[in-house]
Amino acid sequence: MLDQVSQLREKMLKKKSGLLELKPIKKTRVLAVTSGKGGVGKTNFALNFGLSLVEQNKKVLIFDVDLGFANIDVLLGQMPRETIASMIEKDLTVYDIIEEGPNGLLFISGGNGFNELFRMDDLKLKKFFQELGTLQGQVDYIILDTGAGLSYENLRYILAADDVILVTTPEPTSITDAYSIVKMVHGKDPNVHMKLVVNQCVSLKEGQQTAANFKQAAEQFLGKEIGTLGSIPNDSHIPEAVKKQQPLMLAYPSSESAIAIRQMTGEFLQLRMPYKLGLKGFIMKMLFK
Repeated sequence: MLDQVSQLREKMLKKKSGLLELKPIKKTRVLAVTSGKGGVGKTNFALNFGLSLVEQNKKVLIFDVDLGFANIDVLLGQMPRETIASMIEKDLTVYDIIEEGPNGLLFISGGNGFNELFRMDDLKLKKFFQELGTLQGQVDYIILDTGAGLSYENLRYILAADDVILVTTPEPTSITDAYSIVKMVHGKDPNVHMKLVVNQCVSLKEGQQTAANFKQAAEQFLGKEIGTLGSIPNDSHIPEAVKKQQPLMLAYPSSESAIAIRQMTGEFLQLRMPYKLGLKGFIMKMLFK
């Protein structure tokens, strides 16, 4: 029986040979997970949130675009056969670089050379995003695990995505840096949908208070409404899962943190957010802005 990646690749080969008209099976939303600084658990959240969506029968692809620090594959304990960097170098298709992780979760590893992407000539850049565009309708969600901070590349991903999840911790420097992200993004596009996740909380009260203070500051000084997905406790199971190179949702599915992420997933799926152009819109913004 063919795995998911092989099935997608076979469909694309048939389409190119004229044997099959590949029709989108669903709308694809692009979700950027970002943070103001490193060390707040952004990548861990992106991975386990993706797995939680899979538990809800959603088809998910994690796209690791953390320039120079791509490590989704490390957290999964899977060495990718190909990366985005090798796709550019070897002229591969996007289906050649998709890996299948646990429970059918799909992922693309950035590779250390991915920081060359935006230095490519226009023709190569266009070809890269055209390849990415063939995933439109083939998955429910593409989760972008962006880098931390306000780099030029991160800002482009955030502004082009359908939705943005901003991960912070209660630490003052983390909050300040997360606020800087909101301020910059809001200045570029006030209509960007942003949801806050407070990670590494010592208590539920701390998470709620941090989120409330953050929301109040954004509304008072920027006129920006920030939604909250919830908070994740400071759970010893998280570093243990990292050491095992297994996702938290699989290594410790009954842990407090795993339960919190499932609750956030439920909240996220209940949100009534307008559907933009999905992956097609993301690619148009990346190419023409």
